[in-house]
Amino acid sequence: MGSVLWIYFPLIMMLNSCKSPQNMVNYSSDQRGLKDFYQSYFSIGVALGMKDLAGNAVPLIKKQFNSITAENAMKMASLQPREGVFYWKEADSIINFAQRNGIKVRGHNLCWHEQAPDWLFKDHEGKEVTKTVLLQRLKTHITAVVSRYKGKIYAWDVVNEAIDDDPKEYLRKSKWFQICGEEFIVKAFEYAHEADPDAKLFYNDYNTERPEKRERIYKLLKSLKDKGVPIDGIGLQAHWSVQEPGEDELRTAIESYSSLGLNIQLTELDISIYPWEKNKRARRPGESDVFTPELEKAQRDKYAMVFKIFRQYKNVITNVTFWNISDRYSWLDNYPVAGRKNYPLLFDGHFQPKKAYQEVINFKD
Repeated sequence: MGSVLWIYFPLIMMLNSCKSPQNMVNYSSDQRGLKDFYQSYFSIGVALGMKDLAGNAVPLIKKQFNSITAENAMKMASLQPREGVFYWKEADSIINFAQRNGIKVRGHNLCWHEQAPDWLFKDHEGKEVTKTVLLQRLKTHITAVVSRYKGKIYAWDVVNEAIDDDPKEYLRKSKWFQICGEEFIVKAFEYAHEADPDAKLFYNDYNTERPEKRERIYKLLKSLKDKGVPIDGIGLQAHWSVQEPGEDELRTAIESYSSLGLNIQLTELDISIYPWEKNKRARRPGESDVFTPELEKAQRDKYAMVFKIFRQYKNVITNVTFWNISDRYSWLDNYPVAGRKNYPLLFDGHFQPKKAYQEVINFKD
């Protein structure tokens, strides 16, 4: 999401962030990672790319996580940019890395309105394809991808972000919907299940805790369950901020979705230090991107709150995945504000644990 901006903290801030009171875990001497502290709760994952497999983040990945997701390598445009032409190298490398290190893999994702190549929706004359043709192309893609990684990927985000951002609308008016209607969602799950009956299949979306969107997502999920569609769970993307969601909103969402008999995974967790925005814009004059002590505390408090709730719902939550490894690089750098650095993760730009990390691992419940 744009170029990475580098901001180095003053040395004193970096040292302070690594201090641990006597009643807290000493990170430098403790061999345990997030995955170990949460072994009896749920798996802990991270999204990564090829650059992460060859860099100095590898030891941190091995220590902290027991699940990984390809940030981009398994999306439609990455795997099949032209009809019948598949590029497996990056996705294969991530799978191989995981298998060498005993790490399980979440697949992300099989059907999305973004990063879907144009050829899917057009015939050889450039005209819009029929519903029959598009569904066949969807089946061919899903079958090829899921079959290749059968037994190596334990869960897939099958359909991503199908609910419209407009509270007055229901389903997003994507090309998938315009050509196929709601049926493309049903078929995507059926095709994935046919290709790998053992894989857990998820619907994945953002702002899943906001009441108006929660109700529309619930409506979709219930309709899928009522139709007997092979769906196992919902992915709450969890692109949150220090300001939201509130505790009650998060609890209500978890209880609402789980009431349908669905498992829940937090699939793309990060906590921005800025208010949530989606539409890209220019940086405003005087707009700061300094990670102040006040913002650090707000982020610590938010991480502490959400993980407390996650632990309380361990009977329905089966995985928590962070979207990127450390503040050295995050997709939120420059998004949605060009030129603005963000600090949304548990590890700083030097791969050292932030104070928020201590809040996540030091619990008594």
